[in-house]
Amino acid sequence: MKPAFYIAAAVMIAVALALLLLPLVRHGRKLGRPRGVFVLALLIAFVVPLATAGLYLLVGTPVALNGVPTQSPPLDIDQAVTELRQHLATKPDDLQGWMLLAQTMAAMHQPGQARDAYDHALKLAGNNTVAMVGWAEADSMTRQDHRIEGRAQSLLERAVQLEPENQRGLWLLGIGQFQHDRYADAAATWRRLQPLLAPGSNVAKAVNEQIAVADARSGVKPVQQPTQPVQQTPQGPQLQVEVSLSPTLKDKLAAGDTLFVYARAEQGPPMPLAVAKLSASMLPAKVTLTDAMGMTPQFTLSSATRVFIGARVSKSGQAIAQAGDLEGNAGVVDVDSKTPVHVTIDKVH
Repeated sequence: MKPAFYIAAAVMIAVALALLLLPLVRHGRKLGRPRGVFVLALLIAFVVPLATAGLYLLVGTPVALNGVPTQSPPLDIDQAVTELRQHLATKPDDLQGWMLLAQTMAAMHQPGQARDAYDHALKLAGNNTVAMVGWAEADSMTRQDHRIEGRAQSLLERAVQLEPENQRGLWLLGIGQFQHDRYADAAATWRRLQPLLAPGSNVAKAVNEQIAVADARSGVKPVQQPTQPVQQTPQGPQLQVEVSLSPTLKDKLAAGDTLFVYARAEQGPPMPLAVAKLSASMLPAKVTLTDAMGMTPQFTLSSATRVFIGARVSKSGQAIAQAGDLEGNAGVVDVDSKTPVHVTIDKVH
């Protein structure tokens, strides 16, 4: 029944949009505007809601959106984008055109091009909060570590100042603060987001969890509300990892070396979902990896079902592997495994 429902829904949406937009397309063609611009608008009516579903995409893609069929329009989307670019080349002051291009590039997973288009929009409308938030998010997606800093952080701060109820802006601003160890600020920012969300929704629950994590890291004890029970910090996965150093590498261990024990998704970004940092002099060592050890709130152990477990002795003290570092791994394990995972550091990077 589900596939039939989705197909029927898609057909009804397509018919409704056609009835609404085709007269606009004909009128636009009489004015000499390129057909690709209007076809692209029709495509975005389907694509952008998926790409800009706000906070929901940051905390998890709704299952109901998985597998929604894409209807192929008569005009290829690449051709439509080309025509839109040609239009903007002749009319570079078309703000809506730049916004349309930026949202299209974001939907097509081209964050670098999306950021450039948002940049053009900001030159035309410096206080456009949608462009500010879009630029910041696109910029973070171009980075391997997905960090929000520099201009991205400044734009988000400005956006929520101009629009205090900008949900996506508040969420991303909190992530940037969390990434820079400003846990108290992140919790405060996300608390501004709480009353804007539907009580009891999955998004509200996810935000509550991240506030609890930020409070725990900042050392703030949750305050009990008179009408609500104290919300406990979710336990989530707890991976016990036992790390040892191969006897053949003991002579390569030096004072000041740093030990990193980490877990990353079996498939997905290389950024660790949990990482522990301690002195290599503590080897052999035992650590427990949890959600609280994630580098960003949306990428934690709970976001994966299977993870790759590894350990590295860093000579530089940096988490990124460099020549001369000592490393080892235990391969891929279930994230909810209760059996201790054994890692032997037995290789030189």
